[in-house]
Amino acid sequence: MGAMTKAGVRVFLLAGLVACVQLFVSATPSQAVGQVTAFKQAVAEAAAQDRDLAAFYREYGYQPLWTGSSRKDRRRRAALFDAIAAADDHGLPSARYDADSLLRQLDSVRSPRDRGLAEVALSRAFLSLARDMQTGVLVPARIDSDIKRQVPYRDRKSYLTGFAQSDPAGFFRALPPKTNEYSRLMKEKLRLERVLAQGGWGPKVPADGLKPGQSGAAVVAMRNRLIAMGFLPRSATNSYDTQMLQAVQGFQVAHGLTPDGVAGSGTMAEINRSVSDRLKSIIVAMERERWMNKPKGQRHIMVNLTDFHARIFDNDVVTFETRAVIGKNDSTRRSPEFSDEMDHMVINPTWHVPRSIAVNEYLPQMKRNRNAVGHLKLYDRRGRQVSRSSINFNAYNASNFPYAIKQPPSQRNALGLVKFMFPNKYNIYLHDTPAKNLFEREKRDYSHGCIRLQKPFEFAYTLLAKQENDPKGFFHATLNTGRETRVNMVDPVPVHIQYRTAFTRAKGPVQYRRDVYGRDGRIWDALEKAGVSLRAQQG
Repeated sequence: MGAMTKAGVRVFLLAGLVACVQLFVSATPSQAVGQVTAFKQAVAEAAAQDRDLAAFYREYGYQPLWTGSSRKDRRRRAALFDAIAAADDHGLPSARYDADSLLRQLDSVRSPRDRGLAEVALSRAFLSLARDMQTGVLVPARIDSDIKRQVPYRDRKSYLTGFAQSDPAGFFRALPPKTNEYSRLMKEKLRLERVLAQGGWGPKVPADGLKPGQSGAAVVAMRNRLIAMGFLPRSATNSYDTQMLQAVQGFQVAHGLTPDGVAGSGTMAEINRSVSDRLKSIIVAMERERWMNKPKGQRHIMVNLTDFHARIFDNDVVTFETRAVIGKNDSTRRSPEFSDEMDHMVINPTWHVPRSIAVNEYLPQMKRNRNAVGHLKLYDRRGRQVSRSSINFNAYNASNFPYAIKQPPSQRNALGLVKFMFPNKYNIYLHDTPAKNLFEREKRDYSHGCIRLQKPFEFAYTLLAKQENDPKGFFHATLNTGRETRVNMVDPVPVHIQYRTAFTRAKGPVQYRRDVYGRDGRIWDALEKAGVSLRAQQG
């Protein structure tokens, strides 16, 4: 904390603004009134450019929140500086709150006006820190337009009014997310910072890939790295033996790789990632968790795009999970991030082909051959099916094509046999698919943006179990009709489509994934520009 130690800061804060208070105590009644007036005028002037600050102090009667001589004022000051000192633990830009400058300003108070200016300076720092700690440093949509996350921002003035009425230290403790995920991420951040201080995980493995049965210097380097990362017990072996194969499999599972025990090029690239790279992912994940700092729902669905999985959570415990296919990594097909509520599912769905797909993919095919994609039906603006033989496809382009394209319910339907709806303006939902082969791939970004599920029937049974005595029987009885059927959810289920290259589980190692769309890299760059930095600290 600059030139002053934390202990020195606390002594100073607890002592209070000695010089100014002594001036006030020794003043005559008329002088005291003048000093109060000068303080209030300084506060009003300093807060005038900030509407929320000005409104708070006006309602607070221009009384001091920080710079008074009472025990509560001293505790408030101490809590603020303690919180600033802890900002780095949360991956926040501690320099933004400039504790040293605030301390110098407090130390130089010699008049009521000085005290008023210091008062407002402390409130400005407080507002910045409180919002950053609760809902994040960045505005998501400014980083990537596909991050549609609605951050639960709190009214700035309410931070001040709430703080004025609260236990100071308790107020700061309540700001960050209270999720198990955030706590575990912070624990991993502090652990990695200790590893970084000790030099990291050692030299990189000098090989593009290694296989069981090999030996030599590269195998020894991989052995040492796996030991340092906690995937292999201490060993003196110099061969890629069964124990090392199992360690590689454990590493692969924790990094979303095919767990075949072979350190191919993809696995080796992840083994050779630095502590700094992983630390950046953790800090970005903490920022992302702050963007979602509100209840996720006692029961909720979480889709992690980088992990290619969808999960149902009940009371923070995974009760169902399935592999998923996400949007292809190109500018028009990447899956967006947002939250909404699933209120129904459709069994035997009709696929209403999105216009972008209709005019950009199917119209060109039908221009070349009017009978192309024959499984799709065309409808006019009045909802009547139109025969292709009556249409001159070459007369139309992307802007004037007047027909809607649909695919009736069937085993071949692009949505499969069930879709799960949380109506949203991005036209994103979860659904079945006839393309089952894609789920066996390690990297699964192939869709137009929607989320395809490997086990959609089982997903449906789990959701229906809350409202049907025989969810499987109900589902298949409805399916066997062959008719499109909407099934409402009695209790809508929150759905969170997120993107985490680092996330945790209740047990086992922290999970790391590749940055499929490059979003976390952009978020880290923005955090770094805002003043967030990596640190190495001794244990």
